[in-house]
Amino acid sequence: MVVQAHPPTHQFSLTNNIHPDHDTSIPVIDLSRPDEAISLAVEACREFGFFKVVNHGVGTGIVQDLEDEAARFFGLTDSEKEKASLASLASLASPFGYGNKRIGPNGDVGWVEYLLLSAASREYVSKISNAVFPDVPERFRVATTSYIEVVQGMACRVLEMLAEGLKVGRKDAFSRMLKDEQSDSCFRLNHYPPCPETEEMQLSRLLGAKLIGFGEHTDPQIISILRSNNTKGLQILKSDGNWVSVPPDSHSFFVIVGDSLQVMTNGRFKSVKHRVLAEGSKSRISMIYFGAPPPSEKIAPLASLMEEGEESLYEEFTWWEYKKAAYKSKLGENRLGMFKRERR
Repeated sequence: MVVQAHPPTHQFSLTNNIHPDHDTSIPVIDLSRPDEAISLAVEACREFGFFKVVNHGVGTGIVQDLEDEAARFFGLTDSEKEKASLASLASLASPFGYGNKRIGPNGDVGWVEYLLLSAASREYVSKISNAVFPDVPERFRVATTSYIEVVQGMACRVLEMLAEGLKVGRKDAFSRMLKDEQSDSCFRLNHYPPCPETEEMQLSRLLGAKLIGFGEHTDPQIISILRSNNTKGLQILKSDGNWVSVPPDSHSFFVIVGDSLQVMTNGRFKSVKHRVLAEGSKSRISMIYFGAPPPSEKIAPLASLMEEGEESLYEEFTWWEYKKAAYKSKLGENRLGMFKRERR
């Protein structure tokens, strides 16, 4: 069980824009039926930018091992968790390591603590494991690297299905960037603690408001693979402007289209805004793999996808340029707007 002290809740954002029910229309893709899954996944990326994956072949042991290690990490004292940040400091601007309530450098806050890791280096994960768990580093290291390996494989499998469905020619048109040795993919463990029973929070709930755990945003990478325990909180923004709740399912994974994939498909796929609301009485733990290209990779619509006379909606940029712009922006800003071409 994770126990920690909390700052006053008035420092955090509340929202009344809540859909009371789960959305039963969220697409479900069965990976054991690949022929059917390809067309359904393409359709889901066009309409939602989001879908649930079942029959994915990931063993429950790998998932449970990481969830246990995440709970062990977040159950440490703040000073022990901070060792992950000290071990990550290649530079003062390093985003990796432990964070508590503060999301990024631009003033965003949420009712969340997290551990952000590079997914591209086993050596890096070992360094963090040794720093935080010097007596028994193997458990955290093995659980984390094993999990990253299987979800990266799932991400590549999904991207290859999408490439096939779009008929772009190369099956690895997207997945090759995640497999590249220079891939900038990362991995984050999130812990959303139960909300404290203060008079302020009790009044807010009576008024229909909820505490923001992680504010609305899109993911800048190509694709994200998310999994959480059975605590609700995740919401996505549909095209009609309504926020809808995603039913929790600890046995499944959720696929999120990132900004880079939206650009590479020239807007055919939509990166979806999503957020997490803090649940009043239960702890929520989530784990997200963010599949990203190498820093020098040029992000632009695939030439093989463009129809005759079709113009790019975006200026070409490298992943490093976009990542840098995203890091300097507020969480909910439209980062792609900075790179959108003027209509002629």
